[in-house]
Amino acid sequence: MAVIERDPAPPTSAAPGAHSVIVRARLLRRSRTVGVTLVLAAIAFALFVGTMMIGSFTVTPWQVVRATFGFESDGGINYVVRDLRLPTAATALAVGLAMGLSGIIFQRLLSNPLASPDFVGVSSGASFFAVGSIVMLNFQGELVSVAALVGALLAALLVYVLAWRDGITGYRFILIGIGVSQFFLAGSGYVLSRADVYNAREAMTWLVGAVGQAGDTELRVLLVSLAVVLPVVFVLSRQLSALELGDDTAKALGARVELMRVSLMLTAVVLIALATATAGPMAFVALIAGPIAARLVGSGSSALLAAAFVGAIIVLTADLVAQHALPSQLPTGVITGAIGAPYLIWLLVSVNREGRGG
Repeated sequence: MAVIERDPAPPTSAAPGAHSVIVRARLLRRSRTVGVTLVLAAIAFALFVGTMMIGSFTVTPWQVVRATFGFESDGGINYVVRDLRLPTAATALAVGLAMGLSGIIFQRLLSNPLASPDFVGVSSGASFFAVGSIVMLNFQGELVSVAALVGALLAALLVYVLAWRDGITGYRFILIGIGVSQFFLAGSGYVLSRADVYNAREAMTWLVGAVGQAGDTELRVLLVSLAVVLPVVFVLSRQLSALELGDDTAKALGARVELMRVSLMLTAVVLIALATATAGPMAFVALIAGPIAARLVGSGSSALLAAAFVGAIIVLTADLVAQHALPSQLPTGVITGAIGAPYLIWLLVSVNREGRGG
């Protein structure tokens, strides 16, 4: 019987077509992330300049830029911009960047939108040590910031040790963090009850959070730390994406899970500790910056840098409102708290409805 040879079927174009669609979607997602991040950076820079323009003596944007970079010849403008307004504006920018970045690292690492330094004991640990140093030891200025930094690091270590059970899960970490946070808040309340009027007033101002209270040393330390930590975060961002897939998948991809988790968490804790030591526990900034950035850049994209700029925008805007939009000046933390409280209520309702709390 003769064997009839048939021509092989022509290669299908489905696979190359599907590949091109995936590549195109990836490029669009990356373009959106870059575009949104650049827009957020521009808004943050505009607010940074605007903070130094407004006051009893108005300065033009061009004068602000020239004075900031040392090109302004008018001594009065140099004094107003560089000596009076630049430290506050730089503090607001740096604190916002640090809190926004720290918050999104916590949320992605623990896979929970409630995983914020506000709730897991880090900020309250810093507050307890700072208030204790003011009331019990009569510390001032930089020493208070050092005490806050130590408190934040010790609180994070305590939560991590208590939450460890052959690994870390977001739900257990957050619950233990809330318990530790309440313990430190109760301690802060007790210390305040033992303080005299002057120390109590100073401690309460610090507890609310205000960018204008930072000293030159604290601001320099925060800026240098941001310059060092930001590249580290983006080097570890790929490992963060792997950890979000689960420990087993991350190990299969070659990630050293616990080492990466500890490194990322330590980075986030250092950022929030330094920011809190500089300006106090600015309420809700770390909680809301990440989700806003994630919505803007879209799902599946890295929102780390976008979250940092959103945090800076929130703090800069809150400081402008606190200083210039109200009948009397208020600490910056009062405005961030007023912004964040409704968001927290909405988040709790939506998380409970969608079953994402654990």
